[in-house]
Amino acid sequence: MSEGTKVVPRLDTDRLLDDPRTRIIVCCGSGGVGKTTTAAALGLRAAERGRHVVVLTVDPARRLAQSMGLSSLDNTPRPVPLSDDAAAGGTLHAMMLDMKRTFDEIVEAHADPDRAGQILANPFYQSLSSSFAGTQEYMAMEKLGQLRRTEQWDLIVVDTPPSRSALDFLDAPQRLSRFLDGRLIKLLTAPTRAGGRAYLKVVNVSFSVITGIVTKVLGAQVLRDVQTFVSAFDTMFGGFRERAEDTYRLLQTPGTAFLVVATPEPDALREASYFVERLSEDRMPLAGLILNRVHRSPAARLSAARSQAAAEALLPVGGPADNAHSAGSNGGGAPLADATRYPLVVAALRLHAERMQLIAAERRLAQRFSAAHPAVPVARVIAQPEDVHDLAALRVIGQSLSDN
Repeated sequence: MSEGTKVVPRLDTDRLLDDPRTRIIVCCGSGGVGKTTTAAALGLRAAERGRHVVVLTVDPARRLAQSMGLSSLDNTPRPVPLSDDAAAGGTLHAMMLDMKRTFDEIVEAHADPDRAGQILANPFYQSLSSSFAGTQEYMAMEKLGQLRRTEQWDLIVVDTPPSRSALDFLDAPQRLSRFLDGRLIKLLTAPTRAGGRAYLKVVNVSFSVITGIVTKVLGAQVLRDVQTFVSAFDTMFGGFRERAEDTYRLLQTPGTAFLVVATPEPDALREASYFVERLSEDRMPLAGLILNRVHRSPAARLSAARSQAAAEALLPVGGPADNAHSAGSNGGGAPLADATRYPLVVAALRLHAERMQLIAAERRLAQRFSAAHPAVPVARVIAQPEDVHDLAALRVIGQSLSDN
């Protein structure tokens, strides 16, 4: 059996959304493939089929708010107004992750007021909570855990950060936890943890050398800020590690479904393959691939070759003799001169040929992915003529997913 005739498993998104055992859907993939729009469309379709849904996005472009008819989104879930006819008893909320605010909420919830104030005012904490590599991914998972624990929604749809690497999203919680509980941090803060003779034992030659190097690189004030921060934050280290582990286990439960989103382009599908393989290695429940922005043609029976040949036949070949011949007939009695008066026809035929060539290239890429991952179900979203900007457009995306 040839590669082109292999049957690709179909991803039934409606069945996934309707299943009450599905509590979390994680849309992941490389940047620019439409994860935010896909997450919003899935959330809307689930709500209009009776689920109580919250969509968590990390997209700072605010497209989700605009498409859902909201002026803005923040770190608090906001209700999305649905018509009574469409809602079918379901509800929809949406929010956009504010990673610093989420970090602040963790501090406020797990530290007494005085210690929380010290932490929030610390310059090192302010830098860590707003720009440290991996903080956004970690806080997305923290917020997911918070939403799950409230039991207010029976379905949470997560739009993951646009990570450059598939490893970032899955590894960030453990990476940040390891950093906050790491040996370097403990070593740098040893003077704040010791006193009297114990302090003298800690401040030995090797410690002095290390802190001296760090001071030269970072500066004495930064080192003091780190020491002060960790001293105040010390009692929260274990909680970070435990929550990271809890979130990781939550992602592995059968109630979670990962959807890898990609476009039919080499880089996006290469990243999608990497996601699929990594999810399999970590025993994460992969539901399937959503292939976004797939092109189609209403005149698919007209091949690229035939379309291009027809366009060439309608144009003169070259010089005056050819033009004179064209003005006569095509050898079968049909005049060609009039056809050259319709450049739009020629342009349309050439445009169709290009579209069919694009469709063929996309099909080959999709077949290559499915050949490498034959067990991964696939759903396709037809490319839309314009950007998504309202609920009606999101419904079109949801219906396209259902029509596979």
